[in-house]
Amino acid sequence: SKSLLLNTFAAMLGRTAQSTRASGLVAFAGGRTLTTFPQINPKTGKVFKEYTEMPEEEINQIITDASSAFQEWRKVSPSNRINIMSALADKLRNRKEEAAELMQMEMGKPVAQGIAEVEKCAYLVDWYSKNGHDFLNDTPYPTLPGFSKSYVTYQPLGVIFAIMPWNFPMWQAVRMGVPTLMAGNAVMLKHAPNCFGSALLLEDMMKEIPDLPQGLFRSIIADIPATTHIMENDLVQGMAFTGSEVAGRKIASKAGSLLKKCVIELGGSDAYAVLKDADLDLAAAAVVNARMTNGGQVCCAPKRVIVDKSVKAAFEEKVVEKVAEKKYGKDYGPLVHKKGAEDVAKQVRTSISEGAKLLIGGADIDPPTEDCGGAFFPPTVLTDVKPGMECFDHEVFGPVLAIVEAESEEEAIKLANQSHYGLGAGIFTKDTAHGEAIAKTELQAGMAFVNDSVRSDPSLPFGGVKSSGLGRECASFGMLEFVNIKTMCIK
Repeated sequence: SKSLLLNTFAAMLGRTAQSTRASGLVAFAGGRTLTTFPQINPKTGKVFKEYTEMPEEEINQIITDASSAFQEWRKVSPSNRINIMSALADKLRNRKEEAAELMQMEMGKPVAQGIAEVEKCAYLVDWYSKNGHDFLNDTPYPTLPGFSKSYVTYQPLGVIFAIMPWNFPMWQAVRMGVPTLMAGNAVMLKHAPNCFGSALLLEDMMKEIPDLPQGLFRSIIADIPATTHIMENDLVQGMAFTGSEVAGRKIASKAGSLLKKCVIELGGSDAYAVLKDADLDLAAAAVVNARMTNGGQVCCAPKRVIVDKSVKAAFEEKVVEKVAEKKYGKDYGPLVHKKGAEDVAKQVRTSISEGAKLLIGGADIDPPTEDCGGAFFPPTVLTDVKPGMECFDHEVFGPVLAIVEAESEEEAIKLANQSHYGLGAGIFTKDTAHGEAIAKTELQAGMAFVNDSVRSDPSLPFGGVKSSGLGRECASFGMLEFVNIKTMCIK
């Protein structure tokens, strides 16, 4: 899954624990020992740094400081808040190589892809700096009879607790954090345990922003039990979570029991439909690039490709050619850790035992000589995948593409929707108007692209339906997730 290191959240969140909610303190039941988090380079298998969990007194102080910083920050006008936060863009660009090299050590991402990720973060800051003012301006509404005016205003909630995954260490945190801060909130980030370095680097950049209240953005080094108590704290007004479905359901359940707003972005088993009139070169290139980027560890990547029977063989040939061109160290690196590679290998072997056919790659390919950390898994293509097989029914969080045959367009749509996930979807056809109609009304997903791969962008809402989550990130929708949409009527 996308957040293997957070999966144990599922068991921990259900436990009852003592907490001093009225005082805003975190109380760890049983006086447990603080956890140490070794940072293991997936390429070498060696520990390059260790972090120790913050004691409860330090976490208590961070929560208190964040709440105090929020009280100062919320009084700053939206335009001034956005202008202050705009300085983050240059700080990201100035430290992009440093951030990219750290991400490679933390989770295996090639440095060039890491640099692109940080540049995308800076672009997000620029985009919200240009457009965010309009989203936070008061919205006029029809005046009630007997009143002089009516409008809606968007007021921040307070301290928002973000739990983020490892696959895009900078982008995930910035995508959620920047619009939430611009909207007037404070943000506490609990990153995945192997990405605490990236979290602290982002915090360091925030501290350097002139006029940003100290303590408004903080990174928490904490284990799962502490995380549960932080959610229960009265000073925390909302939660944002990106990770596995199992953990996300627990987070949403916990937030619901506390009546606190939550935004949940979970997994996907995205399907692209390749119709019989599709440009196969275009489709193959788009599918392979999207699936193999970041080692296949992308929530909105095309895990399944539903291909019309009449063009399936030709499409497979083009896909295999494209996959064979991918180079280790440039186009992909090791997976996040050894267990991640072992899990993907198990899913591939299971699918083959169920009748899928291996076209390229697979679990028995030896790693490059420079990869000795045990986390290597090569770009892999399976075909003749059918419902009921592991790689059809479940998300594979690695560089594995599953090709599924469809007898007709109607069956292709049915197979594409045959998933309890609904994050992204795509369709390839030379009849663009027809493809648009299918994507708009027939594909069950939060995002649907025609003749290209699904991706996130600050200008468009990102999120899914069904078991892919709740709420949206990016665009105006993401900026307004953690605000009080307050109705105002003046007499």
